[in-house]
Amino acid sequence: MEKKDKPAENGSKTLTRLKALYDFMSQHGLETLEVADAEGQARLVRAGAPAPVQIVTAAHAAAFTAGPPHPGTPAGPAAPALPPGAVTIKTPMMGIFYRAPSPSSPPYVKDGEKVQAGHVLCMVEAMKVFNEIKAEFPCAVLTILVENGKAVKSGQDLFVVQRA
Repeated sequence: MEKKDKPAENGSKTLTRLKALYDFMSQHGLETLEVADAEGQARLVRAGAPAPVQIVTAAHAAAFTAGPPHPGTPAGPAAPALPPGAVTIKTPMMGIFYRAPSPSSPPYVKDGEKVQAGHVLCMVEAMKVFNEIKAEFPCAVLTILVENGKAVKSGQDLFVVQRA
């Protein structure tokens, strides 16, 4: 008799877990959610959810700020002390930071390199979409603040640059 009760018990736990995940999606406005942990794997897609599409243009690809962040800006790691006239380039989204288009390719930019407006500085992968982060003005890259392949938070500093 116990053997028959166990599958029903496991099914009940699974349904409870899926409901909790769906409630989490609803509370945070998520259309899809993938979870893999010791309890198993789950991929939830809300009914009627559009396929995730993200188009990034140079106009909104990077947020440029000088000095301290504006109130309400998500906090990333502590910003470095900036040289006079330098600004930081922040990521507009969370994801994985990539310095090059592929592991065998050279990086988009190096420390000290001068670039023109529209030059790709890096890519941030979010939900399997690779988003180019471009320079919005001519500049010299003073410092690259993130290691290749590392996760970044929305609003996190990626580069310190000097306007050319």
